[in-house]
Amino acid sequence: MTGSVEDAHPTAGRLTALLIDASTEAISAGGGHAGGVYLRSRTPGLLRLAVLSGLPGPLFRPWWRLHADRPFPVADAYRLGVQVVLPNATETMRRYPQFAAGLPFQFGSLYVPVVGGSTTYGVLTVLRPAVTDAAEVLAEHDRVVRLAQELGAALRGLEDAHPDEVAWDGEPVCLRPPTASTSLGRAGRFAWDPETADITLDEDLHTLLGMPPSEFPGTVEAFAEAVAPTDAHRILATLRDTAVGRPPALPLYLRDEDGALRLLDLWNAYEPPAAPAVRGVVVAPGPGPTADSAADLLPDGVFCVDRLGLVVYANPRAAQLLGRPRAELVGRDLWEAVPWLRRPDFEDHLRAALLTPDPVHFHLVRPSAQESETGPSAQGTGSPRSAGDAGSPPSAQHAGPPPSSQHAGPPQSAKNAGSPPSAQDAGPPPSSQHTGAPQSAQDAESPLSARDAGSPPSARNLGPPPSAQDAESAQRPYEGDWLALSVYSGPDRLTCTIRPASRVKDSPEGQETAELSETGMSPLAPLYRPIALAIALTEAVTARQVSAVVMRELLPAFGGRRLAIYLLQERHLYLEWETGFPKGFLSPFDGVDLGTHLPGVETLTTGRPLFFDSMEQLTATYPGIPLDATEGARAFLPLIASGRAVGSCILGFDRPRSFSTEERTVLTALAGLIAHAMEKAQRYESEAALARGLQQALLPRRLAAHPQLETTGRYLPGTAGMEVGGDWYDVVESGDGLALVIGDVQGHGVQAAATMGQLRSAVRAFALGDRPPDEVMSSTNHLLIDLDPGLFASCCYIRLDPATGVARAARAGHPPPLLRSPDGRTRVLDLPGGVVLGVDPRARYPVTELQMEPGAILALYTDGLVERPGSDIDEGITALRVALAKAGAPAARPVGRFLAGVADRLTATARHALDRPDDIALLLASRRTAPPPGPH
Repeated sequence: MTGSVEDAHPTAGRLTALLIDASTEAISAGGGHAGGVYLRSRTPGLLRLAVLSGLPGPLFRPWWRLHADRPFPVADAYRLGVQVVLPNATETMRRYPQFAAGLPFQFGSLYVPVVGGSTTYGVLTVLRPAVTDAAEVLAEHDRVVRLAQELGAALRGLEDAHPDEVAWDGEPVCLRPPTASTSLGRAGRFAWDPETADITLDEDLHTLLGMPPSEFPGTVEAFAEAVAPTDAHRILATLRDTAVGRPPALPLYLRDEDGALRLLDLWNAYEPPAAPAVRGVVVAPGPGPTADSAADLLPDGVFCVDRLGLVVYANPRAAQLLGRPRAELVGRDLWEAVPWLRRPDFEDHLRAALLTPDPVHFHLVRPSAQESETGPSAQGTGSPRSAGDAGSPPSAQHAGPPPSSQHAGPPQSAKNAGSPPSAQDAGPPPSSQHTGAPQSAQDAESPLSARDAGSPPSARNLGPPPSAQDAESAQRPYEGDWLALSVYSGPDRLTCTIRPASRVKDSPEGQETAELSETGMSPLAPLYRPIALAIALTEAVTARQVSAVVMRELLPAFGGRRLAIYLLQERHLYLEWETGFPKGFLSPFDGVDLGTHLPGVETLTTGRPLFFDSMEQLTATYPGIPLDATEGARAFLPLIASGRAVGSCILGFDRPRSFSTEERTVLTALAGLIAHAMEKAQRYESEAALARGLQQALLPRRLAAHPQLETTGRYLPGTAGMEVGGDWYDVVESGDGLALVIGDVQGHGVQAAATMGQLRSAVRAFALGDRPPDEVMSSTNHLLIDLDPGLFASCCYIRLDPATGVARAARAGHPPPLLRSPDGRTRVLDLPGGVVLGVDPRARYPVTELQMEPGAILALYTDGLVERPGSDIDEGITALRVALAKAGAPAARPVGRFLAGVADRLTATARHALDRPDDIALLLASRRTAPPPGPH
């Protein structure tokens, strides 16, 4: 949500205000230091971070978007409607290893779904200090749950008034958490109505200005003169800009008539349907600069950043060591002020300091003067990003081109009604003079922050005015290339000390700095992406799942927009996955022979990756090759696993770019991971096809028929990625009646399918002998124990006489059948039963007699139809019972087609589900009315 959107849509402003209030209160209630709200988007299955409090938005960009089916705590809370409490890093790693790999720090977290009525809108999150056990945060957890419930009710009311408006498709609003310290200065508030020109000052501001209400003329011009006589024109111009929705990104630094420093902060306060009023705060910093002056004299560098990454103080020594004049540090975003700090290792340490209370100590190498101006040379990787790539879907904006020098500044974030904004950026971002440069945190995608209304800026936030000495000190040489940094976390800011590493006992000795100087990145930085991709690939078992993971994890990490994966079959490459290419462009290349002169083929046959910095370079190497674009870059990677050719991978970029040595190394390593995952997926798919073929061969091709009984069955295998199961159903002639059978063998795979076939044959043989149901169950139980496959099975067996409607049933650990009467009443047949088959040789299976009326429907099913993770199976049985009751009367349907329609409706939801963890079997039987006797 940007400020312009909210100006046009008051509902957006109300939505933002609700989310900001809930996030701020949740952090306090949950004892946390950061938090936020994820909200559903208009893209199905996609959650977006709407509000982030207490953390720099750009530093946590990889977590801005999250798919609801990912193995993350936020996704589980949203998808399953459960509350997730992670007390510490150990529990986080145990339950969510992919999430923990991205943030491997010692902190705890709470995740509570935001539900209004029957709708889940999002998830309220709180990041807090780690504790030993979840029981220690029960009180805080309960308070956050109440806040989530209140937010859900408010969002439901907002949606009732404005349908389809409760969704989030923009960037997150970043705001500071409630301040934990009291400002040493004085502050007063005011409000100005541009429509009426009325300006109102509170008592504190009258006192600060030394102007009693009786002496104040009540005009905005008089107010500006009283605040800063020499800058009155500047104040008036800024007030006018704020009135039209353009408040300043940073507080104004002003001087009163005595030369004392004053700070003016302005923001919009929405009260729909009226136009936004202007509100503000004037701060006299007080004695804070005295403390800053003392820190200015320290021999080591000291600088402070707030929890959104804004530099609020830097002493001259810090400016010297960071290579920036102090005037270019204070009041600016850290990554804008010191571009060479946009590097994965530093950002990872900073994330650790923001999320944990312990000090963080580390070393950095300062790049050359030229590199310190431009930042790391890893083109196209976006900024800031590092370990957060581990299993988290980064925002699509990563891949965008750098902004031009014409960019006027970052978009303004939504402001809470009555809450002043705070500064995150000091002005327009620096332009990027070369294509492919990493996009900085101050580009158009970086949201402005919002601040708690009750917290005027601390005097420590002001920073000293720039001096000539600052610029001079920034140019002085310093000792060595290595810097030792220590970061100390506080509730409102981080304090960093910096010194030359040559003065520290544990400074790295004998370390090779040539590569670091060249790339500006730590040797550990390349490890982040392979680890992240490897973790994500562990959950992918089919070729399409592997391809989806590559698209989700690899493309955003390198700023790519196009991906194609080809797999090798019988010396031909076949297209397995594509995204971003024009429709139909890759069709002519599907099935190309290994002798074809194409880069995607030759990268596999030679085993060497091919990198082309521009499309001109590609066409020069491969004249006449069809192109999907005139501008861009391409990387062709061989997929080779254990020396065996698997296929090739193509990455496409929208703009020309160079590939650094580090990037080429990392991409080559990633290609090896992808190849091994693809090889495993191909092996799995072959085994799954074999198991499914076996199971389909063992399921009945037709069901035994009777003129007075209609039957139908349905079988649905688990979705892709799940092994075939052992569910089966059957209808067998048994004396003058029919036997209705359904069963489920434990486990999945070829062994489960083979065991299912043996049990089906056994039950069928016993039924054909017209044995009683209890004998059928007991005999099958003994057979399974004798076979000793290491598996057990559940089963329900009903012997029905269609002529009389008398049924005799036995059950072995199977879900109870349902019976729908002709009048629509449907009940669960709570049959007494025995244990599952294959466990106890002395097990007994009692028989229950039932009466089935003409027109009644009997439903037998396996647990895959009624069981879902996180839900009780009884809830699923109840839902199935209700669905069966609504199926309608047989008389309303054509004879012979009625039950088929009922079966299709009962399995419709499962049939279209993207995630079906278990296979499903369903058997329906309906007794027909006896035909009238023919003429004698």
